[in-house]
Amino acid sequence: MTYRRIVVLGGGTAGWMTAAALATGLKGTTVELVESEDIGTVGVGEATFPSIRNYHQILGISESDFLRATNGTYKLGIRFCDWRVRGEDYYHTFGNFGQMTGPESLYGQYRRHPDADVPVFGELCLPTVMAMQNRFCLPGQDSAAFNYAYHFDATLYARFLRDIAIKRGVRRTEGKVADVTRRADGGVAALRMDDGRTIEADLFFDCSGFASLLLGRTLGEPFVDFSHWLPVDRAWAVPCARIDTPLTPYTRATALDAGWAWRIPLQDRTGNGHVFSTRYIDEETARAQLLQQLDGEALAEPRLLKFTTGHRERFWVGNVIGIGLSTGFLEPLESTSIFLIQAGLGHMMHLLQAGGPVAPSDVDTYNSILSHQFARIRDFILLHYCLTARRDTPFWTDMANKELPETLAYKLHTWRETGLLHQYEHEGFDEHSWLAIHAGMRNWPRRTDPILAEIPAELSLQWVRERGEQLASAVSSVPTHEAFLAHMIGR
Repeated sequence: MTYRRIVVLGGGTAGWMTAAALATGLKGTTVELVESEDIGTVGVGEATFPSIRNYHQILGISESDFLRATNGTYKLGIRFCDWRVRGEDYYHTFGNFGQMTGPESLYGQYRRHPDADVPVFGELCLPTVMAMQNRFCLPGQDSAAFNYAYHFDATLYARFLRDIAIKRGVRRTEGKVADVTRRADGGVAALRMDDGRTIEADLFFDCSGFASLLLGRTLGEPFVDFSHWLPVDRAWAVPCARIDTPLTPYTRATALDAGWAWRIPLQDRTGNGHVFSTRYIDEETARAQLLQQLDGEALAEPRLLKFTTGHRERFWVGNVIGIGLSTGFLEPLESTSIFLIQAGLGHMMHLLQAGGPVAPSDVDTYNSILSHQFARIRDFILLHYCLTARRDTPFWTDMANKELPETLAYKLHTWRETGLLHQYEHEGFDEHSWLAIHAGMRNWPRRTDPILAEIPAELSLQWVRERGEQLASAVSSVPTHEAFLAHMIGR
């Protein structure tokens, strides 16, 4: 069937990203978003993945307008503190380490000189050097190529997208859903509101957050539980005042006793949170640990979020498509929540824009792709935990000794034995990202490729040193993050 009338249930980031995409890409289709001001959204300070820039480009969103509207800042990556051992940190930024195989492999040549006076491996990546010095500029070409993302206020972002969507024809309906009417084939026929109104549609998007009102509660789609691998199940979130320090162009993730704390710098404040497992720490102790992490005065009472890591077995069932938290959740360690929203929207829009009915086989493929993407990102997040050398609390001891999914175990085996970074289809992170984590956690291959010796050792050492010197010199003339941001938003 052709979907002439579409209803998006739920506002927030997922709902308004969906509505804006539909209004932009499906001309002639009626799009209505149903939300209630009385139902809160997660709405914490949000850190993102570079793919969000593609979404903005498709929608024609100006970067400066977006940054002004959302109190946004730039993000070059993440600084991981205390993950391998206490007192040690490393960066995962959106850059690259050049050639990955052959005699000119940078990491391979670097590993030939373990005792030499050379930079830390991460300092051979341009955006990492920029992040370490709190500097930022837009990417260039060739050797200056890298990627970047943003930090922003998620509540303001939803409002920003709402204005765009409504200008492009989306109808917003205020109200709470009292009941859901089913079709004869088991799909959803209509939403019955608490004031008696009935809202019908051909296709429904469930953006109702953790409640999963349509996909979970109404259709009963089973949940694939990842908590035996990723046992964190709570997060405290609280904003604090910005103190007079450099505006960092990165998210900070600090390992704590039974989880980790995030720090997200915005223009007007700093977003903070503590992701933890109640198997290892109680909620009040975790709250206290979060408050000890704050740079400035707390601007609100900490808010507790409860979740289970994993996803629904299917994301598109009948005439219901789940987007965002209604489909599942992976802890926000690598800022992938919006990436997964985009992944669903991108595949879905491709199918809907083809016109005509969507074949059941295409829906099956859609569900398979998103399931794989959840699993691939699960493995990448788990990589940060399983490589730790910490044994100072039961949480870290258990995470280091946990039995791994076969997909991750194979990747680790391949890397350690051959130095190759195996990639599956539908990966969320490329081999440079995997290398950044391996290097930061000092997890190097057991053997080096003999082909590396084709470059004489003295030339290899000179090359590694020169790259570090060149990057340090180049970054010294880059403006500070705060100065560049002020220029972009006209302050």
